[in-house]
Amino acid sequence: MKKLKVLIVVAGLLIAGSASSQVKIGYINLDNVVALMPETKKVIDKLLPRFQVDSLNPQLTYYVSEYQRKDSLLRDDSVKKKLPQQVKDEMMKDMEEYAGIVQNWQQYAQQVMEGKRDQMLAPVYQKVYEAVKTVAKEKAYTHVLTKDAFLVAPDTDDLLASVATKLKLKLPPAAQPGAGTKPAGN
Repeated sequence: MKKLKVLIVVAGLLIAGSASSQVKIGYINLDNVVALMPETKKVIDKLLPRFQVDSLNPQLTYYVSEYQRKDSLLRDDSVKKKLPQQVKDEMMKDMEEYAGIVQNWQQYAQQVMEGKRDQMLAPVYQKVYEAVKTVAKEKAYTHVLTKDAFLVAPDTDDLLASVATKLKLKLPPAAQPGAGTKPAGN
């Protein structure tokens, strides 16, 4: 009976050992790869500023001008007397809304710009994701996690250089494999 227990324990350890030897975990910071992509530079330097000029700035101008127009109508006694109370109330309500939008414009514009940035970069992230999947398959990684998931991980499991090569990107010197490591004791 004792031999049977030992045999079961040894068999379990062997199975667990062989299963764990098949797992290979790599990691990557997708944002670092996306930042290297030429498409990203185009989005950040050209498309987002154009979006701000063409879409956001006219919105702000509209809200300010509508606020001023309604304010001037409500201040003009000859117009004010002719307007029904419901219309005046609606105008006041609109003015409060416009004032709130204008006062919180920075926050609103930032949220809209971030959403537009995410929308414009979605194809770039998809391209990087596909490259990560290809590299993981080529190098027999069973799992690839974001670099932020690890406190400690060997540099050899960082897929940044391999994915950059797959996408034909040039890595800056600071991102080269081993660039961030120093020998122990230094």
